[in-house]
Parts: sequence; structure tokens; C-alpha cells
Amino acid sequence: MKTYGSLSQQVEAYHSWKKELIRQISRYRLWLQDNDLFSDDISSRIRHGLELLIEDELTIAFVGEYSRGKTELINALFFSGYGQRMLPSQAGRTTMCPTELFFDRNQNENYLLLLPIETRRQDISLQQLRKQPQDWVRHELDENNPEVMREVLGEVARTKSVTPLEARELGFEENMLETDREQPGKVLIPAWRNAQISIRHPLFERGLRILDTPGLNALGSEPELTISLLPKAHAVIFLLSADTGVTASDMAIWKEHIDTEHADHRAGRFAVLNKVDVLWDDLQGEAHTRDAIQRVQQYTADHLGIRQTDVIPVSAKQGLLARVRNDEAKFQRSNLPCLEQLIIDRILMHKEQLITQSLINDLLGMLQNSQAAIMGRLEVLEEEYDACSDTNVDRDALRKLADRSQRDYDFYYKKLITLRSSRRLMQSQGTALSQLVSEERFEAHVTKTRDILTTSWTTAGLTRGMDHFFELLESDLNNLLSEGQLAEKMVSAIYRRYNEDTRARHLEPIPLRAGRHVIAVRELRKKANRFRLNPRNLLTEQNLLIRRFFNVLVSEARTLHARVRKDVDRWPSEALLPIMQYSMEQKQLLEHQVRRLRDMVRNERDSKAQRRRLETTIADLRRQLELAENMQRQIRKPAPTLIQQKVVNISGIA
Repeated sequence: MKTYGSLSQQVEAYHSWKKELIRQISRYRLWLQDNDLFSDDISSRIRHGLELLIEDELTIAFVGEYSRGKTELINALFFSGYGQRMLPSQAGRTTMCPTELFFDRNQNENYLLLLPIETRRQDISLQQLRKQPQDWVRHELDENNPEVMREVLGEVARTKSVTPLEARELGFEENMLETDREQPGKVLIPAWRNAQISIRHPLFERGLRILDTPGLNALGSEPELTISLLPKAHAVIFLLSADTGVTASDMAIWKEHIDTEHADHRAGRFAVLNKVDVLWDDLQGEAHTRDAIQRVQQYTADHLGIRQTDVIPVSAKQGLLARVRNDEAKFQRSNLPCLEQLIIDRILMHKEQLITQSLINDLLGMLQNSQAAIMGRLEVLEEEYDACSDTNVDRDALRKLADRSQRDYDFYYKKLITLRSSRRLMQSQGTALSQLVSEERFEAHVTKTRDILTTSWTTAGLTRGMDHFFELLESDLNNLLSEGQLAEKMVSAIYRRYNEDTRARHLEPIPLRAGRHVIAVRELRKKANRFRLNPRNLLTEQNLLIRRFFNVLVSEARTLHARVRKDVDRWPSEALLPIMQYSMEQKQLLEHQVRRLRDMVRNERDSKAQRRRLETTIADLRRQLELAENMQRQIRKPAPTLIQQKVVNISGIA
């Protein structure tokens, strides 16, 4: 399969940048080992950084009402190399269930997984069902046979005929379903609840993940999609159609699921005005076409309340045809290149910034520690060298150096003992913090909430029960925040004293960052309120509503709570790591130094031989520092989009 376009090139550049970071981290680990500066703590910290890079993914959600061309756009962006439409994309309703496209790097296989719609009757969340392969229907995908693969992927659009009662039981609104013309009295629903497509594609292999969502009915009937999957996307591309304008159902999707205060689409929300080829007027000329498109673009931006530059007019159909036929002029006219550039400029850049702000800054801090330790060793070696002239060894000078090194060694040895004592204190603090967010405590809240809800006979009772669950969680996290701030003050005091006693002015504590978890729970509580007040849920049978609440919102809270526990469990051992690393490195270097100096004082050795040996050692240390400087330069290299700094006008097309 061929690949095209700047998006492929830029994602490849992003992947290469990450690969180079992984290489530099591996080099740093070997460099530490070569210089006797490695420790279990540093190993753990480096491993955590590598995991962040290796497991990194970029998720883009395509959202919109039926027949807006979402799947056609995905075909144009990612599958034109097959020379045909790979995902079902015809007139009418095609993609009937939420579909995720990615490449499974663990299994290293192409496949289609389909979850039967009947699983909605089970008392289990979509997230849990992902861990139960026996509930999914699996089809293998042969990338060497595109025709067969296309037929298999067509299964995503399959529907089944059911009675209106069955449709309601499965969570659908009857008035939003198509009637079955072949079986009067029945309606059509999607055969599948979720589709997972693992397909070997250069962009998916590099960690890109696409979420293709069906229309408003599916969004409303699958709460987990809007509560969990959609908000976690790094960016949302909202599809509209130039031939219909912004319809009432379009606005419902925009207001209820995208343009909401709780949305965390960190890299942005964008509108794609598809099917602009209906406005192409070859009789009246390009200027007339351009004006018509800009008017529709401005009208769309005004309706959605976003900037005109965030509305990208495209023709997915013409872009796909142009790529299949290698028609560069038509491809440029389809404006797909501008959409690709938007993904590069706004979405990829955001991911690069996240990696820079967290991992790279942490890595540079560790490297700075190591360089400071080597510099200290080099300074002493240079003093040793000065004490060895061409004719004799100044043993008094060496003795003084050895004594000073011994005092420095004793100082860092005592510092390490003090820091280990402080770390034990931190571990006890960590135990107290962990108890506030223990798994047992969370499950006790769940049990209590379940008891309240199952014994409530009124809507008001259900409301109080759901709200009480989040009150309990917020209370625990507020206590965590309060206790965590006290622990962080203690850590800051330790660092302040340490920096005053040493030359390590650059060392800073690693924060707990508990506040972000409090915010996340509050946002989830807002989602719970919207879930509860949704007219669809107000009319839902009570047992089904309770089951949905636990399957969706409590399940999401459980995932969030697990992240909190992971942070809290890791922080006590990591909080003091920078000064622990610095002290350990200094102690190890000084230990070798004292031993060597004492040996030089005791033994009668040729001065010239001593100088030659010192010259060799000093030269080697300088090479080590050069290697560290080189690693630092490589790590500091700006990310691909920052290097290019392209300014692209995405506001209009001809």
C-alpha cells in the first residue's frame, strides 16, 4: 500500500524524534553504568520515561451526524493507497457502530473485532468487555487482498431487524431509527456495539488512533462513548456537510458532546465542512467558488461559535479520487492538504509539547546531576595532576586533597543516611496518603452507593445516591490534596536545606500533583449530572438506569481512582530522587577518589608515570563530559513541528 501527503511525513518525523529520544535515554543508561553512577532508583525513573515514549498514542475522534462523510474522509486520509474505499462509505447510514482504527503492536496482526449489540443487556461495561475476547466476533484481515479485506470491513455497517420494544430495551430511541421496509412493524438497529480494526498502516503503527463515531442516536445510546472514549481524544474533528448546512441534529451533537465545558480535547476542536464540491461552479469561475465557500465557512463558524480558521472546507470524495488517480491539482482543490496541515500544526505539536514539558525536562535534570558529579571528579583529578610535577610527587598536596575528599565523602555519606531516613518518613507519609485512596475504600463507596440506589423508589432518591457517590470521592481526594500539600512542604524543606549545604542549586522536588485528580473527579461529577438529567435516562427503567450508572460512570471513576493510586504509590519513593541521585553519585565518585589518593600518598611511584596515568584519566573524563554534552544537545533538539514552524493559511480554498 502506498502512502501520501505531509501528514504521513510529519507523523513519521514525530516517530523518528521519539525514537531518537529513546536512543538517547538508552545511551544515558549505558553512560551511567560506564561511570559507576547507576542505581535502582535511577533505573526505575529511566524505565518509566521509556514506557511513556513507547506506549504514546495520539487519538483523533471523527464526530458528526449520519451522512456527513466521516468514513469517506477517513478513507481519503488513510486508505487511498489501496486504490479504493476500504471502509463502508455509501449514501445513507454506513458506519453504524463506534469504530476504532489502530494497529495492535502487541499482536502485530491485522484483524476486525466486533462486539454484538446484545451485550448491552449484560451487567458489564464496554471497558470490561474489551478484556473478554470470548464476547467478540473476530475476522482476520489480509492486507495483500484488498478486495476481500474491503468485504470483511463492510461487516461494520451491518444492521439487524428488531421490534421497537427490543430496540428500546437495547437503549435506542425508536423515533431515530429507520423502519424495516421488508418487515413492517420492525426497525433497523446496528448489529454491533463496537468495532476494533487493527490494520498495518504507517500512521497507525506510529501510534495514531482514530475513533469513528456514528450519529446522534448512537452517541446518546452508548453513554460510555461520550463519558469516556470521546473526552479522552486529543482532538475532535466535527463533520458537517456543505449541502445541508448546520442542522438541528448537528447542533445537538456539537452542544451536548463536543463544545462542553468538561471537554478535555487538549489539542482542540475543529469543524470540517465536507462536500464543498457541491459549491464548485466551473461556469462562474474560481473567484465565485472561493467567495461561496468562504460565506458558508463564516456562517458555520458563527453558528458553532468558533473561529473561521477552525472551520476547514474539504471535499473528502474528490480528495480520495484525486489520490487514487494521482491528480495533484484536484487533490489541492479538495483542500485535504490543509486539513492534514491542521492536524500537524495543532495536534502533533501539542503532543510534542507534552513530551517536552514532562519527560525531556525530567531527563535533562537527571543528566545535569550526572554532569555535576563528573565535573567534581574532574576538578580533583586536575588538582592531583598539578601536585605531580615532572620530577616529583607533592605528597603533602595529595594528602590534603585526600583529606578534603574524605571530608566530602563523609559529608555525602551522612547526607545519604539522612535522606534514607527522610525517605522512610516519606514512605510512612505515603502509606497514610494511600489509605485515603485505597482500592478497598473505593469499593466500599461503590457498595454503599449500590445499596442506596437499589433501595430508592424515586428519582430524587436516585439523584441523591448518585451525588453521594461523588461526594465521597471528592471528600477523599480533597483530604489527599490537603495531606499531600503538607507532605510536599516537608519535601520542599528537605530540598531547601540540601541545596543550602551543597553546590547543587539546580535540584528541585518532584511534585505530587494531586490537584489534577480532584479536578478530574469534579468533571466526572458534572458528566454524571448531565447523564442523570438526560431526558433519555429520565424515561429509562430504574434497574437499567442504575446498571448504566455503574457500567459507565462508576467504571470511569474506578479507572481514574486507579491512576490516583498509582501516582500516590510512586511519589514517596520519587519525591527525593533528584537529591538521592546527586548524593549517591557524589559519594561513589569520592569513594574512588579517596582510595586512589591514599594509594598515591603511600606508594613510591614515578612522577612521570603518575602524570601520564592522570592525563589518561582526565582525558577519559573529558570525553565522558563531551558524550554527556552531546546527549544533552540531542535531547534538547526541538520537536519536528517546532523546527518547521510553518505558517499555513487554512481559511479557504479555490
